[in-house]
Amino acid sequence: MRSGCVFGAVSAGVLALAGGALAGSAVNTGYFGGVAIMGYDPVAYFTEGRPVKGSPEFTYRWLGAPWHFASAEHRDMFMENPERYAPQYGGYCVGEMAADGVTVSIDPHAWRIVDGKLYLSYDQGFADEFASNPEEYLSKAEANWPQVKAELEQEPYR
Repeated sequence: MRSGCVFGAVSAGVLALAGGALAGSAVNTGYFGGVAIMGYDPVAYFTEGRPVKGSPEFTYRWLGAPWHFASAEHRDMFMENPERYAPQYGGYCVGEMAADGVTVSIDPHAWRIVDGKLYLSYDQGFADEFASNPEEYLSKAEANWPQVKAELEQEPYR
């Protein structure tokens, strides 16, 4: 299986910095940003069919991380049912979760909704590959996520 997100040994240090999570949380907040999914509004993927940058004005803390939204309406929709809108695998790359559970950061513009769930990817090329055969990736990602999540909750910088 081609991961689509693997970069090689040269970028291992960069990945460690790019894929960090908030201490004690399995939510991808990046290394420097400190906001879930780089500050993008998770509800907008569903309501507007595209990524929309959220605003600190409309923030909600969930799973130990701040989430930004483009509007109070989107924030309130998320608050009512965060599991419906939050990206799978804590907002980490679905391809890496399927490949080996590495917590690579994502490109908020590389995404797909499959069976009503949001999946983020490192890049558009992998998002397209994932969309062509989601079953292959999801079965592996589902198997890897519980262990990765437990490790992130103990040691956020894997």
